[in-house]
Amino acid sequence: MFNEENTVEQMVLDTLCGGVTSNMVAEELASYGGEIKGWRFVAAEELPRQHSDVLVESMVRDALIRLNPEIKAQPDRADEVLYRLRTIPLSVQSEGLVRANELFAEWLRGEKSMPFGERGEHTPVRLIDFENLSNNDYVVTNQWVYPDKEGGRRFDIIMLVNGIPLVVGEAKTPVRPAVTWVDGASDIHNGYEQSVPQMFVPNVLSFATEGKCYRYGSVRMPIDIWGPWHEGENKAEGTLADVQRSIRSMLRPHVVLDILQNFTLFATDKKHWRIKIICRYQQYEGANLMVARVVKGYPKKGLIWHFQGSCKSLLMVFAAQKLRMHRSSATPR
Repeated sequence: MFNEENTVEQMVLDTLCGGVTSNMVAEELASYGGEIKGWRFVAAEELPRQHSDVLVESMVRDALIRLNPEIKAQPDRADEVLYRLRTIPLSVQSEGLVRANELFAEWLRGEKSMPFGERGEHTPVRLIDFENLSNNDYVVTNQWVYPDKEGGRRFDIIMLVNGIPLVVGEAKTPVRPAVTWVDGASDIHNGYEQSVPQMFVPNVLSFATEGKCYRYGSVRMPIDIWGPWHEGENKAEGTLADVQRSIRSMLRPHVVLDILQNFTLFATDKKHWRIKIICRYQQYEGANLMVARVVKGYPKKGLIWHFQGSCKSLLMVFAAQKLRMHRSSATPR
């Protein structure tokens, strides 16, 4: 019998674990510190976690020791960081999901520090290596249960970097015309984010697909503004191959981490609600082309065609944010 688990869900897993970096050009690979490891599949029940755990803490601990010399010198310091990280999902009821997500993002981006220096001075804490992406561990799993084995919520797809769940995916059946990606997005937005918001505190993005269309959004983003992800000029939709192309393009490890570090903003809307903004595919592509041109130093001018309401201001913010963080000495600060 065909269902979402043995059709669309399995297709997503096969696509993610089937060499998603194969279409990256050598120049792009070099800019991210050489060859990047892809996603590896680990069954949810084989991950060293309790069902009540948001993080796979042993993997987070290993990454803290691996990526931070001060913690490597005294490994018990990793437990101090883990204690801080655990408190953020616990605060989601009082802080709200978007604010808790913003607080966790500060840790993910390496913006937080701890007094681990030789004289007690604060040093940055790295949960993810953004300079050499091959230093990170990329795991994808399915049928992740939280917070209880019996009666808990069951997530179709979870993508973890160094034991931290950054991406949530919902797959729906492809054989029922009445079921679409909207049903998957609704499960996330109206179901999981409401009943188990703790799982979305570290979240970069979520996606939904029924094998015909692919859509993604950030925490608490209204479903009607979840967007597609296209690659280049190919905007085709409606087939399994189209969904695979979107997954291969967007869910590569370096793209997910690039969105986390450079293409995510937090703001306050007109109703004074805290909101999270992540890029559209055209903003991602345009900003990275701008950054590449600035880093090269030529040509000195160019043109991006826009229309009213295309979020030109956000494009410039994303480009400026990435330029500011770029490690090239030729980049304007």
